[in-house]
Amino acid sequence: MPKSRTRQKSHYTAPPERSGGPAVSPPWFVPVFVGLLIVGLVWIVVTYLTNFDFPIPGIGAWNLAVGFAFALVGMGMATRWK
Repeated sequence: MPKSRTRQKSHYTAPPERSGGPAVSPPWFVPVFVGLLIVGLVWIVVTYLTNFDFPIPGIGAWNLAVGFAFALVGMGMATRWK
């Protein structure tokens, strides 16, 4: 019985080399995202405790948006941590 030509390989092809290992986040990354999470939480708590007058007077309920923005940036950074 004749052999199929597709089964005959003329030479060995080595698999491609992998890179040096898993990427590691820089040392400043964790303190920055933890700091942003804490700042966002404190900002929201201060906003509620001062009846929307502080941390930035005059913008009212937008203080909540600022606090949530800090927290969301911190959460976004946390998902990229390696």
